[in-house]
Formats: sequence, C-alpha cells, structure tokens
Amino acid sequence: MKNFKYIGLLAVTIGFTACNVNNDLPEIKADVVPEVALTAGSADFSKFVSVGASFTAGYTDGALFKASQENSYPNIMSKKFAMVGGGDFNQPLMNDNVGGLLFGGTMIQAPRLYFNGSGPVRLSAAPTTDVTDHVTGALNNFGIPGLKSFHLGAAGYGNLAGVPLGLANPYYARFASSATSKVIEDVLAAQPTFFTFSEIGGNDVLSYALAGGAGVDQTGNFNPATYGSTDITDPTVFGQVYNGMINLLTAGGAKGAVATVPYITSLPHFTTIPYNPVPMDAATATAVNGGFAPYNGGIQQAFGALVALNVMTQADADAEVAKRTINFAAGQNAVVIIDESLTDLEALNPAFAGLKQYRQATADDLIVLSAASFIGTTVGGNPQWINGITVPLADKWVITPQEQMSLKTATDAYNATIMATASSKGLAIVDFKAILEQASTAGVMFDNYNLTTELVKGGLVGLDGIHLTARGYALMANEFLKAIDTAYGSNFGEATNGLAKAGAYPTNYSPALR
Repeated sequence: MKNFKYIGLLAVTIGFTACNVNNDLPEIKADVVPEVALTAGSADFSKFVSVGASFTAGYTDGALFKASQENSYPNIMSKKFAMVGGGDFNQPLMNDNVGGLLFGGTMIQAPRLYFNGSGPVRLSAAPTTDVTDHVTGALNNFGIPGLKSFHLGAAGYGNLAGVPLGLANPYYARFASSATSKVIEDVLAAQPTFFTFSEIGGNDVLSYALAGGAGVDQTGNFNPATYGSTDITDPTVFGQVYNGMINLLTAGGAKGAVATVPYITSLPHFTTIPYNPVPMDAATATAVNGGFAPYNGGIQQAFGALVALNVMTQADADAEVAKRTINFAAGQNAVVIIDESLTDLEALNPAFAGLKQYRQATADDLIVLSAASFIGTTVGGNPQWINGITVPLADKWVITPQEQMSLKTATDAYNATIMATASSKGLAIVDFKAILEQASTAGVMFDNYNLTTELVKGGLVGLDGIHLTARGYALMANEFLKAIDTAYGSNFGEATNGLAKAGAYPTNYSPALR
C-alpha cells in the first residue's frame, strides 16, 4: 500500500507542478539530409533492353515466376532509369508465382522451390504457364534461362516445334517473333538506347558443371553445331560470338553495361555437400573394407606389374595405388567415386578386367547438390549396393580437380574477351567474378546485411544453389548502376534513392505465394 500512496502523491505533485510551468519544450530538429538529384550523365535510358540468361530473367529457387521476374535485376534498374527519362520496361511475365512450365498441357519444368524448415522442396502446385500460349507485344527483357553464347545468333532457337525435341528453348519460344528468328534479331528490333549484356558465357560452362563434368571440353572445336548440351564452349567460338554481338548492339550508338563470368564452382550448388558425408561405426567400416579388399589387392598387383614392365615408375605407381585404395573407418567417410582421369587398367591389359577407375573423394572434389538425395540410396533395393559407398558415384555427381581446371580455364578466357571487348567500346563493366569470390569467403556487405553463398542462410543465392535471391538481384542491379556511374558520369550511387535498398527485397518466398 505504501508504494501506491507514493505513486499517487507523485502523480498529484507532477500534475500540480505542470500547471505552473512552461510546457513548450524546444523542438529537437532531425538532421536534414540534403536531396541529391539524379542525373543520367551521357547515357540515354529512354529504351533500356537487357540481354542475358537466367539471371537476367530473374530465375530463382529453381524456377521462373512472376514475383521473381518483378525482382529481376533489369526490372530493378528500370525503375531507377525511369527517374531520368527511362521508358516502360516490359517482361514476358509468367502466369503466376508457382513457376514451372507446361507444353500443350504437359509439365516440362517443375514448380519453384521453397524452404520447408529443413531444406528446399518443390511447391506442391501445378504450373499454369504454357509455352504454347505465345507472348506478344514489345519486350525489354531478353533474359532466357539456358541461353549459351552461340544461341544468340541461332535461327530457330525459339521454334515452338523444336521444344519437345530439345532443339529449341521453351522460354524463348514463348516470345520469339517467329519460328526462325534469332535472339539478337529480336533484341535489335527493340532498338535499345541502353543495354545490359550479362551472364553471356555462364551457361557455356554451367551446363558442364551441373552434369558433374560428364560433358566434353570442346576447346579446339570451332563448330558449336556438334556440341552436346553439357559441353564447354570453345573460347574462340565464344570470343567471335561476343565480339559480334557487342558490335551489333553498339552499331547504332547505344551505350551499355556488361559483366564478367564468375567461377561458378563457388556457388553453393557445388560447395554445400561435403566430400565425406558418410557416417560409419567401426563394425560397418570393417565389413565394407572386406568387400573392397579384392579391389585393393588387385590394384597393388596391377601397378606392381606395370612397374616391372617399365610402363611407369615406382613413385608414380605408389601415388596412384594410394589414391585408389578404398578404406573406411569409424567416423565421417569420403564417398567412393569414378574418376576417369585415373589410369584405365582394363584398357591396358585384359588381365586387369574389373579394376575400375575407383577412388574415394577428397576435399579437392566438388559434389553437386543434387547428390544429396542420391548418396546412401540402394540399387534395386539391395542393402549391399549403396550408392556412394559400395556402388561408386558416377561422373555426373562429382566435379574432379581436372574438370574444375577445364571450367576455370574456359571462364578465364571468356572474361579476357569480355574485358577487352567492353573496354574497346567504352562500356560499363561489372566484375561479378570478383564479387562472387568475395561472397564465398568473407561475404559482401549490402546495407546492413552481409550476403554470403551459404545455402538457405547466406541471403545471396536462392534455394537451387545457383541463382540469386531477390536481394541478390538487387545487389546485382546496384553494381550495374555504380559501374554505369563510372563509365557514363551518372550518379546513381550518390543520388537520393538512386540505388536499391536491401531490406526492400526478400531472400525467401513464402509457399503461400501463388
């Protein structure tokens, strides 16, 4: 009761005193941030056209859908360009936020992924966007998921009849001007005054990586008509295409911005699954080792014979025996893989039949994200045949160091072309290779957020481990805008509302979004 009495007395005192004092307190003025007007510099944004692949389209979480397209980096940029004379920016929007594609009512692309609390899963919904429903009208976004450099000038790449045969791109077929049109022809018909040309070269290496290096490095082959869908494009072919496309885009005086190709093996699709994801107790390890004992013994005998025949040195033989010996122990164990770079013993001598190119993975190998649901499964329900353990992983699940070197060499060559061509034309250049490298180590600061390449939690890369989140695309837009400042004297980086804000863009889309 005493407490209440004192509180009441205090209230009365304050009320009484308040009647006898001046309540007009001095106004506390907030800091005034001066408005900085946006200027375009020497660039003309009245007709902005964006050319590229899945990143340009806004592809994320394993699909293309309305919200992702609205948060694509070109669409974000177009809103800033609109502040300095930019016109409408039209995109070939999907029908909904489910994602996925139909062809004549049959699903050919799955719905988008969402995070269910433990991992990425596909949305349980049916796509409604049918490739056969042609998109008409003027377009500004020519982002085509799956596009490789040489597809830009390929007649019929959007031929609807070729889609079910794998001869045409379903995303381009939705809006191609004709069955025989070329992407670059449709782009030029839009008469851009300013363009972005991004991710050109990305799919030229990405398809090989997604296939675990199971394709062919076509360096030295100058005929892309002979390439498989998962092959690496020859750098000379890339260079000729890239130079040709930039020449066409700038012939009428248009200015633009380009981007380098990142090392795609830094993406979480290739870094999330560890090389040693197999837990074992001592008893299980001993049993599995017993199954590999004949293989290990055969390897030692085979290389001993090769040394005796002077086919290889003892040191080389010892090194390969060590690399190929399979050994499990209590704790976390590396998966068993097929490595085609190892000596093909069967080809050397029929007596070595059965001694396949097996070894256990090391920290230098990259296991693709899709292997997460495959490792540990059984073959035909036989509990003795376990994928990744007693049954080695095929080439498509693993990118070996040799395959990684093929990817790096091609990417470096592409970037040399990009830098030289863009510099010769005075174009703005964004080094996304450097940005992704930073994101995969310390992270990249975007306003108050540190974006990394960690799957789900990193904020930069979406649930498919390859494509960016909406916040990642906003960062990408800002990097383009700042590069445009440098090249053309605009001031997006300093102007009021000249850049996208990180907090305005999500890192995950709700499963309720349909």
